[in-house]
Amino acid sequence: MPLREYSLPEDVWIHVFNFLSVQEKHSVRTTCRYFKEVIDKYVYLWKDFSVVLNHFSRYNRGFWRTLARRNVRTVVLRGGKKKHLRPLLDALPSVTGVAVDCWSEPQLDSLARFSKLDTLSFHNSQCPLDICPVLQLLSLQVTGLSVCNVKLRCPAVQFISTVSKMRNLTQLLYHHDGTERIPLRAFHDLLGGLPRLQHLSWEMVAYRSLPDNFFTPPSVQQQLAGPRPLPLSSLELLNYDTLVSREALAALSGLQRLSVFHLYSVPGPRCHLRTWLLALPTLTHLSVHGGHRLGAYADCLPPSLVGLTLCVDLTLEDLVVLGGRLPQLQHLHLEPWGATGHVALVPQLFPQLRTLKIRHLNVPDTDFLGLALLDKLHHLEVLDWYCSHRRPAEAHAPTSPRLSNLIGQLRHVTNNRVHITPKRQQDPLLCQCLA
Repeated sequence: MPLREYSLPEDVWIHVFNFLSVQEKHSVRTTCRYFKEVIDKYVYLWKDFSVVLNHFSRYNRGFWRTLARRNVRTVVLRGGKKKHLRPLLDALPSVTGVAVDCWSEPQLDSLARFSKLDTLSFHNSQCPLDICPVLQLLSLQVTGLSVCNVKLRCPAVQFISTVSKMRNLTQLLYHHDGTERIPLRAFHDLLGGLPRLQHLSWEMVAYRSLPDNFFTPPSVQQQLAGPRPLPLSSLELLNYDTLVSREALAALSGLQRLSVFHLYSVPGPRCHLRTWLLALPTLTHLSVHGGHRLGAYADCLPPSLVGLTLCVDLTLEDLVVLGGRLPQLQHLHLEPWGATGHVALVPQLFPQLRTLKIRHLNVPDTDFLGLALLDKLHHLEVLDWYCSHRRPAEAHAPTSPRLSNLIGQLRHVTNNRVHITPKRQQDPLLCQCLA
């Protein structure tokens, strides 16, 4: 009899396939014709699927038909030219997100033909790109823009002026090498011209100190008595080693998320992060990468924090101070440098944790299994899931026997309550600076 008559009902298979990663779906669909038909037929199974295109001469009509059938919404174009946009436009006219990486030609105006494009990224281009014309054509359509490590054909001030007119922009990332500092007036025009901007990721390498009106464009200087002078709720500072005053942060009183990527592995004598934390008492999420050890600012962490990422140097004493300061913490990403014994304290210090991200390599088995004491934990992300000698790109590499055994034991003692996964893949539209 045909395989179809021995199979479970199709809706059961769909439910099972929905738990698979993209790579696992690709593997399953090659096992038999029936699975291939089921997986290819239901667009829902590919709702988060994105594709990286970098060998354009290899793609035939069948490949483009497959992408169209899966209703792909996010595309990364790597090392391409203007002519390579034509088949993409024909196959996927409804793409909503495009990342242009290592592009070989300056012209990009064809991107404006994507009628539903709302997220646009430009990364790692040594060929000067003519970005402003396409941004002008899409000024009211794009809500997310990312520009990182890109040479522009126009002055940076002109680029900022063009972006300032994108009135519906809610997310902006601009990372550059710092050789052309953005004038304060242009930065103010940017903040004042984007009334819906919620997330800003900004390169800070060119700044040594911030004036008191840095985050206060003239359009909001008379509104500081209000609860939220700026619409920003999330701020990301790349390569930060900048002196700042509490007065300069007055316009950010409504900020909820702050991420700081420090410039130097050996920090200076003054911990500037203390000023930020004292001026922003309502932060809910904080991410710190590098800089001073945790003890330099642990006593300033606002009790309102529910999410915390620490990729810093810390001691067991620092962690105890942190636990006393944030007993209600719900989300923790912990990557201490050169220290052990931290994981054993996590259940005791942070009993309300719902999600946790850690490495397992130097963690004793008893400490790892002790995470079962976190009775509210529902997601554990193991950041070094794969063997340390494997390259990161080898996502299909088998798990080490030790880790496989530990994961199995932890799932057993928690009755499968905790969802244990490897490190999540980065959003393809984000730059590598934030990896």
